[in-house]
Amino acid sequence: MHSFPIPLIPSEEGGLLIPAEQVTGLLRSVAADWASAADLGTPEADPGTVLAMTEALTQLADQIDAECIACASRPEPGI
Repeated sequence: MHSFPIPLIPSEEGGLLIPAEQVTGLLRSVAADWASAADLGTPEADPGTVLAMTEALTQLADQIDAECIACASRPEPGI
């Protein structure tokens, strides 16, 4: 089990934000931990379920990365 330091950034509206790279890193780390458990033959880690879940987490991380890149690549209005 790993510990993941995640910075929380307060918003002007009073909510808390987490940097996207921290979220995607966490998703990928969880997927890697599950895959390691399956590789070690941990009884609770059904290989088919682990594969499906690791793929889902990786795809979600990839989607977040792609959306952040697209958002950062948009030209500012008036430029």
